[in-house]
Amino acid sequence: MTQNVPALPGAGAPVHEGDAAGGTGENEGPDASTRLSFLSPPQRTTAGPAQQGWRGRLSRLTGGLIALGPGRVERAHRETIASVQRNFTEPKTIVVLNPKGGANKTTATLLIAATLGMYRGGYTLAWDNNESMGNLGVRVRTAGHTNTALTLLRELDRFDDGRTIRLGDLDNYVHAQGDAQFDALASDLDPAGARNIDGEAFGRLYAILSRFYRVLVIDTGNNMRASNWEAAVEKADQLVVVSTIREDTGYGAAALLEGLRQKGHGEKVAQAVTILASPDGTVDDALYRRLHDHFGKLTRAVLDVPFDPALIGGGPLNIDALDPRTRRAWLDATAVIAEGL
Repeated sequence: MTQNVPALPGAGAPVHEGDAAGGTGENEGPDASTRLSFLSPPQRTTAGPAQQGWRGRLSRLTGGLIALGPGRVERAHRETIASVQRNFTEPKTIVVLNPKGGANKTTATLLIAATLGMYRGGYTLAWDNNESMGNLGVRVRTAGHTNTALTLLRELDRFDDGRTIRLGDLDNYVHAQGDAQFDALASDLDPAGARNIDGEAFGRLYAILSRFYRVLVIDTGNNMRASNWEAAVEKADQLVVVSTIREDTGYGAAALLEGLRQKGHGEKVAQAVTILASPDGTVDDALYRRLHDHFGKLTRAVLDVPFDPALIGGGPLNIDALDPRTRRAWLDATAVIAEGL
């Protein structure tokens, strides 16, 4: 039986180079646009023989003698991958939000970063921008050190001494995630630590990290009033609001969006993506429909990701252990996110 839910807030001819210089244009090379077209021919994302389904099996059984094109489902899958692999003109920042703990923010951050890393070939960072202790550091494979964002902040002067800085110089601060092809930067893990990451510290870290990574996927804490939280939102190219299909996390996400609109981020809210995660094997259908309807009116897209037992333990993320349906759902979600970048 569905419980009562609190009201959700906010309801011609080409000009040749010789012509431009006053010449006749005879025997001149092609213009810049022609050269660029030659070097970068249009890509057919659905081209090539089928690899999946009965079409793919037929091609393999006949050694490629019979090679049919991909079916509708496989073409759609290839288009989804192409969306994730789209080119960006500059580094992009994705910020994952919900002020309520247990909303799946860290899991979403890691799975978005992993999907981007695997399909784009790296240069992706999952960054825990919690002002104090966050969970991302215990959800990733460690790389032989215990350094965190706070360590990097203390040693930033070495990156500002005028010498050439390379991506490898960050290896002692981030954790490489193997086949998932992304790096992770943890927040402070010292329970007795006395220093927090504030907005100014976030800005200093962002100035360095955005020089080396194509995409930053930023996990956030629960305090919407923290200066580092607000600084991340200011830098965001794409907001991702995450909620489980529960009353408390759903209400937190709705309040978040209303607060962002009141703070002048209405355009970012309208372009945001909402991800609804099933918290267990059962879902309250009435609440599910209500959340879909509410967030569908406020944000650009609402996507569902399934419950997966492989994520219950809360330990380091193991992509290979995930159900194929889970991986496909996060690929679909990441493609929609990438379309907003």
